[in-house]
Amino acid sequence: MDIRTVSFGHPDAVRLNDRVQLEYGERYGDEGDVTFLAPDMFEPPRGRYLIAYDDLGVPVATGGWRSQEKNEDGYSDGDAEIKRMYVTPEARGRGLARLILAALEDDARAAGRTRMVLETGTKQPEALALYASSGYEPCAKFGHYRFHELSLCYAKPLT
Repeated sequence: MDIRTVSFGHPDAVRLNDRVQLEYGERYGDEGDVTFLAPDMFEPPRGRYLIAYDDLGVPVATGGWRSQEKNEDGYSDGDAEIKRMYVTPEARGRGLARLILAALEDDARAAGRTRMVLETGTKQPEALALYASSGYEPCAKFGHYRFHELSLCYAKPLT
C-alpha cells in the first residue's frame, strides 16, 4: 500500500470525495447539505490530505485533517478535525482506514495540534467501531452538523 500526501483538489481526491458523497446520500438520503471544503484547508502545516493507492496504483482510501481553533461552531483551540475518511467498498476489511487515521493523527500531532476531533453519523456503524477502538470518545457537538440529530462527535487527545 502506498499512502501519499495530495491536494484535496487532486483528481483522485475529487473522485473519492464524489464516491463518499454518494454513499452518504444512500445512507442518509440526499439532502443536498454538504460541508464546504476548500483544498487549501488541507495544506501543510495547517492540514494534510492522504490517499492510499493499491499495488496497481488505484486510489482506494482517503482522509484528511484541517486545523481548527475555538470559534462559534464549537471547536477548541488546537483542534485538528478529521474529514473525508473513506475506503472504497472493494478495499474494505484490509485495515486501510486504521492506517490512514494513524497517519493523520501522527501528522497533526507533529504539527502541534493537541486534540483530534471528528463528526460522523449514526448510520455509519463501521466508522463508529473504528473510532471507538482507536480511543475516540464522545464529545460536545461541533461544526456544520452540530444541530443534526443523526450527527455524533468524538475527540481524542493528541498529547
